[in-house]
Amino acid sequence: MFTKKNSRDYRLQMAGVRMRPLVFEEKSLMCEFLLEGGHKLPAHHHPYEQSGYLLSGRLRFRIGEEWHETQPGDSWCIPEGVVHEVEVLEEAHLVEIFIPIRPDYLPDPSERRAGPLHQTDNR
Repeated sequence: MFTKKNSRDYRLQMAGVRMRPLVFEEKSLMCEFLLEGGHKLPAHHHPYEQSGYLLSGRLRFRIGEEWHETQPGDSWCIPEGVVHEVEVLEEAHLVEIFIPIRPDYLPDPSERRAGPLHQTDNR
């Protein structure tokens, strides 16, 4: 799948958190997030491995029992089932990948393409 810049709108996930799905296939999903400064994402866990890259802003991030102060260029990978939370120290822009895909983060069905995800060339 290939997605052009700004081809999908952001969706409000919770106060201070906007997300838009970028690309996905059968096993992975990439999303873009905008986080407003001063907000917190409460402690939670889920059955998805979550990897991310901070493009701009600052976050205070807890993964398991360890806190991390992030700056642009930092990245993370959170194993499935591990409790994590985020304090948004200043407005942040980031990209995250979820494996397996999070169905609740997928684009609306009308935006999804039909047919097989890959074609095989048997040369």
